[in-house]
Order: sequence, then structure tokens, then C-alpha cells
Amino acid sequence: MDSAGEYVISILVPTSVHIPARLLAALDRRARVLGVSRNRVIVRALERELDSAVEWSPGFFEALADVERGDGEAIDELVADVRARRTTKGPPKL
Repeated sequence: MDSAGEYVISILVPTSVHIPARLLAALDRRARVLGVSRNRVIVRALERELDSAVEWSPGFFEALADVERGDGEAIDELVADVRARRTTKGPPKL
């Protein structure tokens, strides 16, 4: 049943995912702690990720296309000012 008390039918599709060994070990530990299957932990994580995904607002790219002449220079000045005032060492290594 879902949160509205209605029955939901799920169609499960088997798939294969390649997971690094250290991540798989952590996944197994987490599943044991939660008392659920490895699959359930993965599905929950994917649901959270997809529910929280930020999408571009409607019209975002169209608005970018409407930049007026001279705005580009103002944006370049703004970016240069922000970079000049940064106090961090830069973006983290991924």
C-alpha cells in the first residue's frame, strides 16, 4: 500500500550494476544494520536521489537565450569579482 492506503503494483526489472568492492561492503553493512536486503537499500537510495533531483525550471534556457547585448560584459565582471573575493582553495577534487 502507498501513503494514500491504495495498493501499488510494482513491476520489478532485473538489472546489473557494477559497484566498487569498498562500496559494496559498506552497502552490505548498512543492509544488515537496517535489517533489509541489499536491493532494498539500493532502491531506497535511488528513490531519494530521484525525488530530490533538481531540474531546470521551465523556460530557463530560453531566458538565457534572451541575454541582451552588454549583459555578457556585466556577467564577466561579476564572475571576475566573485573569483577575486573567494577565500577557498577551489572546488574539491572529485
